Amino acid sequence: MKEVVLGLSGGVDSAVSARLLKDAGWRVHGLYLDIGTASARADAEAAAEALGVDLRVEDVSAQLEREVCAPFAVRYLRGETPNPCILCNPAVKLRALLEYADALGGAQIATGHYARAENGGLYRGRAENDQSYMLCRVTRAQLTRLVLPLGNFAKTETRALAAKLGLPVAHKPDSMEICFIPDQDYCGWLARRAQLPKPGVFRRCGAVIGGHNGIHQWTVGQRIPGVYDGEKLYVRAICAATGEIEVCPDAELWQSEVHATDFHWLIDEPAKSLQCSVKVRHSRKAEAPCTAYPLENGRVRILCDAPVRAPAPGQSAVLYAGEQVLGGGFIL
Repeated sequence: MKEVVLGLSGGVDSAVSARLLKDAGWRVHGLYLDIGTASARADAEAAAEALGVDLRVEDVSAQLEREVCAPFAVRYLRGETPNPCILCNPAVKLRALLEYADALGGAQIATGHYARAENGGLYRGRAENDQSYMLCRVTRAQLTRLVLPLGNFAKTETRALAAKLGLPVAHKPDSMEICFIPDQDYCGWLARRAQLPKPGVFRRCGAVIGGHNGIHQWTVGQRIPGVYDGEKLYVRAICAATGEIEVCPDAELWQSEVHATDFHWLIDEPAKSLQCSVKVRHSRKAEAPCTAYPLENGRVRILCDAPVRAPAPGQSAVLYAGEQVLGGGFIL
C-alpha cells in the first residue's frame, strides 16, 4: 500500500484531503504541527479519530520562530509587507512532513492546499480558491513528493463533501488570520518582541499633510483617512529610517516594472527573457502578462504589459506560464 504523510491541521481542507487519500488507496499518516493552539490540536485529534488516521503531534514552535516569526518581525518593522505562509510552507510545514516521511522509508507528503502538483511541477488550482501563490518557494525536492488532493476542488465542494461524510470540522470557519497571531493584533505581537516605530508623518510631493502612529500600521496600497484637495490618497512608499510615509492618488500606484530578489525557480533557471505572467499579491485576480528578465544574484526584472497596482516591498512576485508556477521572489 502506498504511504503518505498528511499535514492534518484540524481544518476542513486537511480532513477532506485525508478521506480522499484513503479512498484512493493510500495509507495516511497524520502529522499535526503544534505551535501551542489547544483548540486546533483538539480539532485535529477529533478529525483523525473520525477518519481512522494515526496522528503524530510535533512541536514546531522553535522552527516557526527561527524561520518565520523572527524574519517576519524584522521585515515588517522596516516597512515591508512579508507573507509568512510563503516562508513557512517550505521551511517548516513541508520540511517537517518530509522528515516524517523519510523516517517511514520514503513516503509521499500531502497538504490541503488548493493547487496541483503534477510530474514535478506546481500548477494553479481552481481560480476561486487557488493557493499556488503560497507555495512558490517550495523546494523542487519537496515538490516531487507532494500530493495535493484538493487541486481540482472548489472550497464549496470541499465543505459539501465534509458534511456528506459527517466530518466533525465540516462547518468550522476558515482561518483568516496568521496562525501565530490568532487575535490579529499585529501591533501587540510586535510590541512584545521589539520596540515599535515612533509616530511619523504623511508626505505628498514633499509637503507634510498629516501624521501617523507608526509605519508598522501601514502597507503600500493602503488608503489613508480623509480626502486631500478632493482626492483619496494611498500609501506609495514607506521609509523606516525617517518614519515618513509617501502618499499619492490611486492612479500613481500602478507600475509596469517590478524587481524581485532572492528569486526561487521551480523550473531550470532561464538563460534569457521569457514571456509569462505575474501575480504580485495573493488574490483572485488573474495574473498580469509580462516579460521576465533573469539578472545576476537571484534578481529578476519584470516588465508588465499593463501596470499592476501597488507592488509592495516584501511581498512575493510569482511568475506563471499558463497554469504552471515558474517561481517567486521578494519584491524590492
